[in-house]
Amino acid sequence: MESMSKPRSIDDCNITQPVPASKDEPVVIPVEKTSTTMKQARRRQRIDSGNRSLTCDQCGKAFTRNSSLKKHQLMHTGFKPFSCDRCGKAFTHNASLKIHQLVHTGIKPFSCDQCGRGFTQSSGLKKHQLIHTGFKPFSCDLCGMSFSDNGKLKRHQLVHTGIKPFSCDQCGQAFTHNSKLKKHQLIHTGLKAFSCDQCGMSFTVNGNLKQHQLAHTGFKPFSCDQCDRAFTQSGSLKKHQLIHTGFKPFRCDQCGRAFTQSGSLKRHQLIHTGLKAFSCDQCGKTFTENGNLKQHRLAHTGFKPFSCDQCDRAFTQSGSLKKHQLIHTGLKPFVCDQCGKSFTLHTTLKEHQAIHTGIKPFVCCQCGKGFGRMDTLRNHQLIHTGVNSFLSSQC
Repeated sequence: MESMSKPRSIDDCNITQPVPASKDEPVVIPVEKTSTTMKQARRRQRIDSGNRSLTCDQCGKAFTRNSSLKKHQLMHTGFKPFSCDRCGKAFTHNASLKIHQLVHTGIKPFSCDQCGRGFTQSSGLKKHQLIHTGFKPFSCDLCGMSFSDNGKLKRHQLVHTGIKPFSCDQCGQAFTHNSKLKKHQLIHTGLKAFSCDQCGMSFTVNGNLKQHQLAHTGFKPFSCDQCDRAFTQSGSLKKHQLIHTGFKPFRCDQCGRAFTQSGSLKRHQLIHTGLKAFSCDQCGKTFTENGNLKQHRLAHTGFKPFSCDQCDRAFTQSGSLKKHQLIHTGLKPFVCDQCGKSFTLHTTLKEHQAIHTGIKPFVCCQCGKGFGRMDTLRNHQLIHTGVNSFLSSQC
């Protein structure tokens, strides 16, 4: 008995079925345009066209999706319900906490085949690999500095605007990004969860520990083509190369001294404020920056892991060793345009030029006497403190 087929309606008969032109031609089946597929298509179209119509009213950052904007705005509210049980660092999203926790595990499955640096995320490895290619398509139209990705360019451009919406409630220092404020605030907590297994030096941020550990390896893949100075980080090389260009867009409004980096200007301006929030618990000496205090404390320990292979002189910091080693090379690329005297370091040239200009930017807060060099001011201040000058020179 034949099976009875279901009777077809008039609407079914009016539907045009796809008919191939030949047996070899595939049948094209129409896809139903649901609300989900239409939204995905419109979202892809916005991303491809570069349309970022959704803007944050706090910092001006633009987004293609409303959900991304909402996630971003949580940064400005300060609401961080997800905390790390190892170091106490808090996050606005649980996904960010999970990524952070990989730092404590030490698991880095993604390694760079050029320099061996490991990463917890594949996205971090991809961004890092652009450094080795040298491809930097994103350039700043104000200072000409170029970057490998657009995000870094945007962060850099905030330096020129002067907008710093994130301020520290402890010392008042302001930052262009919330992430930089978070890193800074760790200084005031005193929490240093990341320690170097070679010299015992501890750090508040894992990134600072990584940079420090490169000093022990001696691996410096980034070299300056002007003076052959090498660096462990590409960022350090970029900052150094600005010295040779002579471009200094950041000027101090108190003494007129100019700098290549905004960070250098900020550190310099602390000298004029007289604010020294970081004190040594051994001799009472105060400093404007926590980094200077750390370097000073090493003088009390007597630990000097960085030795010169030319004269056996030892130093507490790798940077001090590098500066010292330039003496043995005899290379003096920095020449005074007034008297022709040459120097191995750019900072030494600057201090020398103060003799010709008569500018004395370092002023004693006790008696008002001015000095052309910071070390001269420090030696002078010992008169007021009464601290033994020999001990201070060792520090």
